Amino acid sequence: MNVPADLAPTLVGVLVLAAVTTVVLAAFRIPSMWAPVVAILRGAVQLAVISVILTGVITNPVWIAVALVVMFTIATSVATGRIGWSTRGFATMSTSIAVGVLVATTVVFATGALALTPRYALAIGAIIIGNAMSIATLTGRMFTTAIVDHWDEVEGWLALGATPRTSTLLLARRAVRDALVPAIDQTKTTGLVVLPGAFVGAIFGGISAIEAGRFQIVVLAAIMAAGAITSVLVATWMSPVRTKPAQPA
Repeated sequence: MNVPADLAPTLVGVLVLAAVTTVVLAAFRIPSMWAPVVAILRGAVQLAVISVILTGVITNPVWIAVALVVMFTIATSVATGRIGWSTRGFATMSTSIAVGVLVATTVVFATGALALTPRYALAIGAIIIGNAMSIATLTGRMFTTAIVDHWDEVEGWLALGATPRTSTLLLARRAVRDALVPAIDQTKTTGLVVLPGAFVGAIFGGISAIEAGRFQIVVLAAIMAAGAITSVLVATWMSPVRTKPAQPA
């Protein structure tokens, strides 16, 4: 296997950026200040491994399916951990992310927006799973924090005879709205502020700018659809609250 000649400068650049991140967080005394560095190190190792693996399986539909299942499993585990591990929490995240991803990818390939090929399936599947994971995590944490902060209001509704779901409905809707803000902002500023990695990577790979743009807008629309479905389902799962939850760590 050939080692790129610019690997050393890449490592130096990444290490310096990681050091800057840690110093800034340490200066402001942020809890878990090492978490970003650990994430960068894990990401580097995982990317190296997946790069080697995908080189040999990127045209094999069976192995592509296996890779997507592994990605989904890890995404679900990460999202569940962010709201607190429990059987219900795992069911909430796994079903919500699965439905969002399946609906979005089905629409993409059924309409012919993208051709159903192993490469496209892997690319768009991985992107949607990752974004659905982030949106599910934000929804769960924002909803739980809102419940904790407004527990007196929730208790008031319960005391008046409202159902647990009705008592938290407004907070659930706000959590969904706020969880979608990063995806909405990224989508509406694409090409002006943001040049997404999929778009840039496609161009670097030799695809025309128009074709890369077509792929990217499909990806962004799929992320929005999957994110909306995932977020609403997470909020729906979590909204029947009878006791005050613990503040997310």
